[in-house]
Amino acid sequence: MLRVDKLCAGYGSGAAMVTVLRDISLNVEAGEIVALLGSNGAGKSTLINTVTGILKPTSGRISFEGADISSTPSHRIVAAGLVQVPEGRRVFPNLSVRENLQLGGYRRASERRPANLDRVMGIFPRLGERLFQKAGTLSGGEQQMLAIGRALMSEPRLLILDEPSLGLAPIIVEEMFGLISQLHGEGLSILLVEQNAVQSMEIAQRAYVLEQGAVTISGTAQELASRDDVRRAYMGIA
Repeated sequence: MLRVDKLCAGYGSGAAMVTVLRDISLNVEAGEIVALLGSNGAGKSTLINTVTGILKPTSGRISFEGADISSTPSHRIVAAGLVQVPEGRRVFPNLSVRENLQLGGYRRASERRPANLDRVMGIFPRLGERLFQKAGTLSGGEQQMLAIGRALMSEPRLLILDEPSLGLAPIIVEEMFGLISQLHGEGLSILLVEQNAVQSMEIAQRAYVLEQGAVTISGTAQELASRDDVRRAYMGIA
């Protein structure tokens, strides 16, 4: 479904260019949850921002469902069904919950917006209770629900979640991972970018470890969870 081949990307240009990603290769097959693990500064957000067209690669190839999207503008990538939920949620604080959700269906599935709004309300009943409340007044967990709900309004083929558990209380983290499993059970393909390696490995089929802009380890989630170096570095297990 998603294939990244020898991707390089960074910031700036010419002599001032700072390369962040170095020959990254990975793939996500239809129906999978794939976890992308790494510490702060490893290049995770740079990678997914490049995949979704926010940043342009300096070399390499990105393909989605067989089509080369390496130079495709981000709004067309969304229209194709590759949708990102950004780190930090980035809801529109002065717009209502309903307005935030409706914006999610602007580029894709706009004709099914009412039905998709009902679906999101079914997944997140709390959002239904706050439909006309300003998004900026919601709790952190509710804003994360809103960010995911907004993405679901576009009927994504592949959903990229960037640090969905960041800054949430432990009980809400449990709820969030349960939701991700539920969405996967409904057939949604997911690329999960997380520092919470323990819970990510529990729900993912495969995983990649990103260090200093390069993939250093990859395999099934079970294989990575059994490796002593991964357990020490990312799972807090000696």
